[in-house]
Amino acid sequence: MSDLPRKAVTRTAKLAALPLGFAGRATWGLGKRIVGESAEIVSRELQQRTAEQLFKVLGELKGGAMKFGQALSVFESALPEEVAGPYRAALTRLQEAAPPMPTRTVHSVLEERLGAGWRELFLEFEDKPAAAASIGQVHRAVWHDGRKVAVKVQYPGAGEALLSDLRQLSRFAGLLGPLIPGMDVKPLIAELRDRVSEELDYGLEAQAQQAHAEEFTDDPDVVVPAVVHQYDQVLVTEWIDGIPLSEVITDGTQEQRDRAGQLLARFLFSGPARTGLLHADPHPGNFRLLPGDPAGEGDWRLGVLDFGTVDRLPGGLPTPIGDSLRMTLDGEAGAVYEMLRTEGFVKDSIELDPDAVLDYLLPIIEPARVDEFTFTRTWMRSQAARIADPRSPAYQLGKQLNLPPAYLLIHRVTLSTIGVLCQLGATVRLREELEEWLPGFVPEDEDLTAQEPAAQA
Repeated sequence: MSDLPRKAVTRTAKLAALPLGFAGRATWGLGKRIVGESAEIVSRELQQRTAEQLFKVLGELKGGAMKFGQALSVFESALPEEVAGPYRAALTRLQEAAPPMPTRTVHSVLEERLGAGWRELFLEFEDKPAAAASIGQVHRAVWHDGRKVAVKVQYPGAGEALLSDLRQLSRFAGLLGPLIPGMDVKPLIAELRDRVSEELDYGLEAQAQQAHAEEFTDDPDVVVPAVVHQYDQVLVTEWIDGIPLSEVITDGTQEQRDRAGQLLARFLFSGPARTGLLHADPHPGNFRLLPGDPAGEGDWRLGVLDFGTVDRLPGGLPTPIGDSLRMTLDGEAGAVYEMLRTEGFVKDSIELDPDAVLDYLLPIIEPARVDEFTFTRTWMRSQAARIADPRSPAYQLGKQLNLPPAYLLIHRVTLSTIGVLCQLGATVRLREELEEWLPGFVPEDEDLTAQEPAAQA
């Protein structure tokens, strides 16, 4: 496909064919079992074939289909290795690229949005896109003042395509569940749908990106390209080079993996504290690893792209998150339970054993218990299996917990970030970042004690 299919009937037909393909493969699998092949081997082949078709179609369609695929891709580390391995490359391609729209369409959009003399704004403009994503693609260019820039152009009809895709995907969300153990796909689709209008608004994206660019100016760890120009469905920002995080995942050194993981955790928790905004699309395609300075000296830095989806948190991350995390680590089952009930995680109509709730939470927050933690696919799979197994107490308890709307996006971003850390296999000092940036994680009396020497100095 060379363009975003705009007719709803075209996109719907492609997506509607997915369940038929799934059903066809199930019949094929039954036939294989009848002739004596191992159920385990057949199941593995079914998952591989299903995933290959799913991500091929999602990548071709772009729009909401690709957005959903990117959201799923960060949970790849939860899959058994024999299943995840064969199509990890397909997931990576979804994070980094999609078929481009024709040059004539790009020029038409630029002329419509920037005026007939749009070429005069640039000293150079590359017609071949440098990257393509779910609702737009990016072109390298040189702005009229000599700055290297990224020109993000929204696909015509992207809004309609996004909503149509997500409506269609929600109809067969149950069929996709087995691909990601422990992940309820339907709420993910609903949450993506709720964010569509915001992501289509490049004006809002420009505001969020510029707020981050100003806050992180001269930051030794994080680089956010500044906004150069924005009008309607075109966004021009400074260009940054670097190693895509997807390449660090596949080919990076352990030093690069650890550094990328540390900075990813730092950005996740420091961003809301410093800007009042949470970057809410943490898939590897949105991050780069950059040399410490133009001469290549110093430690690696994290480049952050795409601020189309953010959660607005004026006071930073909610204090109850830090409070409950600290109390869980301290084993305060009763206090944790009461806080979860107060915040709406436990509905009034439900009665749970506080100690059982603590047992459910402790393995999940294991990375915050120690000074440094190595995130691995094995650990992620063990958590997914524990929560997804209907025979386990964790599964039964998890079904009774509730996720309040105010925490939905925070929850997804945190899970996604952990998924990326596990893909990296990074050793991260997570507790250090929590103590520095998460409100409530350090008790107020300890926090004040730590600040007194600095104040006296």
